[in-house]
Amino acid sequence: MKNVRVARRYARALIAVAEEREELDRTAADLEIIGTLVRGSRELRLFLARPIVSEGKKRTVLVELFGRSLAPLTMKFLVLLLAHQREMELLAVIEQFGEIRDEKLGIVNVDVISAIDLSAPQEVELTRKLEQQTRKKVRIRFTMDKAVRGGILVRIGDTVLDASLRHQLDLLRERFTEGAPLTN
Repeated sequence: MKNVRVARRYARALIAVAEEREELDRTAADLEIIGTLVRGSRELRLFLARPIVSEGKKRTVLVELFGRSLAPLTMKFLVLLLAHQREMELLAVIEQFGEIRDEKLGIVNVDVISAIDLSAPQEVELTRKLEQQTRKKVRIRFTMDKAVRGGILVRIGDTVLDASLRHQLDLLRERFTEGAPLTN
C-alpha cells in the first residue's frame, strides 16, 4: 500500500455513494472481483503502473475487462481513479473499502492458527465464544500450522491470544533459565 490515507479517503467516498444508492453489497462484490483479477494478474498490475500509458488507453482496457460485469457506480469509480491518477492505489482502496464496510456492519476478521484441523463443532463453539468476547460478528479464517504444536493462536486485528503449546513451552523455558521454581 502506497498511501493508506488516500486509499481510505477514496474508500469512504465510495461507501457513502454506494450507501446512498443502496448498492453497498453490489459494490463490495464488484470490488472483490476487481481485486481478485488485479492481484492475480502481474501484467494488469504492470499495465496500470506504467505512467507512459495514457488514461484513455487504461480506461479502454478497464472497460473491456469489466464493463459488462460491473455496476455503473463501480465502473465510474474506476474511471475516477484513472482521472485522478490514483490507479496505483486501487488495491489499497479495495482493502480499505472492505475494512470500513466491516466496521460499519460490526464484523471483525479473526485468524485462528491451530496444530490440527478443528472439527466443525469446535469451529462453531470458537466462533460463538469470539463473538461473545468481541461483541461483534466474527469472520474467521482457520489455518493449520504444525509449529503451533498444540492449542490455538488467535489474531484479532493487532491483538494476539496465544493459547498454543509452543507458547506454554516458551514460558516454561524462560522460567527454567531464570531459575524460578516450577510451581506457583
